[in-house]
Amino acid sequence: MAIWVTTARKSGATMAARCLTRRNMVNGGGSCSAFPKSHHSLNALAGKKEKENSSSLLGFWRFKSTKASAAAAVDQLYSSDEDVTNNHQGLDFPGGHVSYTRSLNFISNSSTQNRVPCYRVLDDNGVLIPAAGGGSNSGDFQFHHHQQPLISQQTALKMYREMVRLQVMDTIFYEAQRQGRLSFYLTSTGEEAISVAAAAALTPDDVVMPQYREPGVLLWRGFTLREFADQCFGNKDDYGKGRQMPIHYGSNKLNYFTVSSPLATQIPQAAGVAYALKMEKKDACVVTFFGDGSSSEGDFHAGLNFAAVTESPVVFVCRNNGWAISTNVSEQFRSDGIVVKGQAYGIDSIRVDGNDALAVYNSIRAAREIAVKQGKPVLVEFLTYRVGHHSTSDDSTKYRPVDEIEYWKVTRNPVNRFRKWVEGNGWWNEGEESELRSATRKQLLQAIQAAERTEKPVLEEMFNDVYDETPSNLREQHVQLRETIKRHPGDYPSDVPV
Repeated sequence: MAIWVTTARKSGATMAARCLTRRNMVNGGGSCSAFPKSHHSLNALAGKKEKENSSSLLGFWRFKSTKASAAAAVDQLYSSDEDVTNNHQGLDFPGGHVSYTRSLNFISNSSTQNRVPCYRVLDDNGVLIPAAGGGSNSGDFQFHHHQQPLISQQTALKMYREMVRLQVMDTIFYEAQRQGRLSFYLTSTGEEAISVAAAAALTPDDVVMPQYREPGVLLWRGFTLREFADQCFGNKDDYGKGRQMPIHYGSNKLNYFTVSSPLATQIPQAAGVAYALKMEKKDACVVTFFGDGSSSEGDFHAGLNFAAVTESPVVFVCRNNGWAISTNVSEQFRSDGIVVKGQAYGIDSIRVDGNDALAVYNSIRAAREIAVKQGKPVLVEFLTYRVGHHSTSDDSTKYRPVDEIEYWKVTRNPVNRFRKWVEGNGWWNEGEESELRSATRKQLLQAIQAAERTEKPVLEEMFNDVYDETPSNLREQHVQLRETIKRHPGDYPSDVPV
């Protein structure tokens, strides 16, 4: 510490001397307001008590421009307005060089006429879009003239099958809720490509922290239809032991954190888990999903900033589907969607067509490569549309036109678009399509029937797993609940074991 203080004092004295010399040359005498008024007082400055000088000297050390560029800064002090705007004349502020300017300009809001473009591979008819200039190489896809992207037939067909299975699962579970067999359900209709294609681009070691429209990730990783049904019906085979809402899936085995309904809570958690992976030098990243509405939460901003500063391997995936329940994106923010928010935090960002499965796959593969190999976060904004209602508690026709929903359901359907592409390659046909949908429907109905017959968790499970030793207040509640059941047995569900 003593050596450092000596060095700082010397630098401070040198700056003072140059400052005085410059003022005397320009003004024919006088002194620099930041320092003593005579040359003799420089010795007094260097000889002051260390405690009195520590504050100002720390400033010289922390803001390197004040120390390292002192002479240049003084020389520029009386330069012309034109010279002031030169890049080499500025402030070496922590974080990077900042140039000076005499122009009073505010950074303008984003223009609706010049929006960030959206990356896509397939057009609405499932036809490959040729790369500009006849050829390019980006991530896993390589284009040369009209060659197709380098993705294996096996991967492409599995992607399509899981998208179809997700579509069928949503339809049947939604109908089951409408029949009163489920208390709640939420579909991914119109957004099937995002979760499935993203999962295809990841490795099993990558940690997924979902919102609630990502069951496609679980399907890809091997979560069975029976496991989905057990969770939705909350029976004893449910990993959450019946204590979660339907669709709050989770799987430790598949590196898929349990869904929670509060918005954006998973975003700072993802930044923290990614930082842990970095500290442990794991060859993996965290991928967290959220909707456009979550970007209005403070957790979104805190999570992005933390990940950027710590350079943690996390891919932030925003499903911008146009609506935060009944609130349109035009009423949520004035910025150009979500992608520009990444730039504000120093994060590599991209906007992608979320209804194009190949574009989703390619972008997530590239984003993962950046996160894992370069050790920094990435933000991906998928432009898509929530064709279904927000949940079974919502009627979206009350706040948006039916023809708008129908347009996205038919014309921009991600499953249909991808099917046209795989069929165009000769990898799929109508017979396989019919067989897949029929088999999936049959398997799911069997899973639902089995899940309904499976008994519910015993009453004690309501009070387990939170504390190592159950606290007195929970023990009291347990006793009170059992006494209430004895007094009012008819009001307690008969299918739940006491």
